[in-house]
Amino acid sequence: MTGIAEPFDLGAYLRAETPRIEEALNAAVSEASDLVPVELERAIDHGVLSEGKRLRPVLCVAAYSACGGQSPRIPELAVSLELIHAYSLMHDDLPCMDDAELRRGRPTTNRVYGDEVTVRAGAALIPLAALRAWRGARAVGVSELTARAIVEELCRAAGAGGMVGGQVLDLRAEGSVLDGAALDHLHRLKTGALLTASLRIGALAAGASRAALEALDSYGRAVGLAFQIADDILDATATATSLGKNPSDADRDKTTYVGVHGLGGAVDCAQKEVARARAALHCADVGDPVLHALAQYVVERRR
Repeated sequence: MTGIAEPFDLGAYLRAETPRIEEALNAAVSEASDLVPVELERAIDHGVLSEGKRLRPVLCVAAYSACGGQSPRIPELAVSLELIHAYSLMHDDLPCMDDAELRRGRPTTNRVYGDEVTVRAGAALIPLAALRAWRGARAVGVSELTARAIVEELCRAAGAGGMVGGQVLDLRAEGSVLDGAALDHLHRLKTGALLTASLRIGALAAGASRAALEALDSYGRAVGLAFQIADDILDATATATSLGKNPSDADRDKTTYVGVHGLGGAVDCAQKEVARARAALHCADVGDPVLHALAQYVVERRR
């Protein structure tokens, strides 16, 4: 773990790493296609392979490398996180949740294939993600014990104590006014849990030290909040065309960071979380330029 190399070309890094992640993701979807009916196959393809940032697998790969991992097969593990993320978006867009019309610039999966097919297709991704996590962990050379720990990490972050729990709180909060602490708690679960797990899974696969794991935990929590604050800012300032989706939180009477802090205050909050993320890396001497650059990226992105 070395000092930060400035400036760092994150765009070049993403152009190099994203095709490897896409290849592994396509392989995962191809496997699912062999196991499910045709109507689910098409819905899975629509929900998973649409254009996305792939932030969670990118974080996993970056953490793996930052902690000394060297296997070129790490994308096979990292895509398990994207499969969980894709299932969550497919279900989030359903009428019983956010009732969205657009996702990543095109109609949501349920608008194309119907609610019932979308529910089942999203559910099918959950065991597929767990299987991919297990196989990917073994592919990079970890022990069975560590592979089990990685699968547990994924399931814990995706479940009631993480992402799903956050979704429940989000739905309950419609029509209510949350204070800053309650809003942070909601999004630490809904968004932050899977982002943090992405880092922890990469670190576990690399055999990271306890200090590095703790630093990545702190980094992930801060980046998760920064990501959500940036989402709220974009929802308040950007168009559906530029976002590739219809901003929905204000329409559904949800508390947002812009609503709580104002636009300028939300921008300040996001930058404070980025500073916290970078400080956590410094404390454990994790001077990885990719992770530092990704922390800033989450608040500077345009969609």
